[in-house]
Amino acid sequence: MAAEQGRVVKPEAEPEKGGYYRSDHFPFAKRGVPALNADAGLEYEGQPADYGQKKHDAYTANDYHAPSDEIKPDWNLAGASQDCEFYFKIGYRVANATKWPEWAPTNEFKARATRC
Repeated sequence: MAAEQGRVVKPEAEPEKGGYYRSDHFPFAKRGVPALNADAGLEYEGQPADYGQKKHDAYTANDYHAPSDEIKPDWNLAGASQDCEFYFKIGYRVANATKWPEWAPTNEFKARATRC
C-alpha cells in the first residue's frame, strides 16, 4: 500500500521510547492480534531534511500534553488526507482478504496469536 502511494516504509525513529508498547494498539498485540501502529514520519515535501524533527521537538517541548496542545494555524495538514486514504485502504484490504494478516516469524507476539 505504501509503495502504491509512492511512500517509503521506515523503522520507528525512536524505538527506545517504546511508543508501540504505550500505544492504544498494544492490548491487541498482547493477545496476538496484529494491529497497525503507523506514523506519518518527519519528512515534509519541499522542506529541509531537519524541518520535521525541529517541528516535532518544538511541539514536544512546548505543547505535548499541555493546555496549549491544540491544532495550530501554521500546521501543514496536506498529508492528512493521504494518511487517511492509506489507513482506510489497508483496513479495507484486510477486511476483504481471504487470509488473516500474520506476524513476522520472529515477532514476540506471534506465539500468542489465536484464531476466532
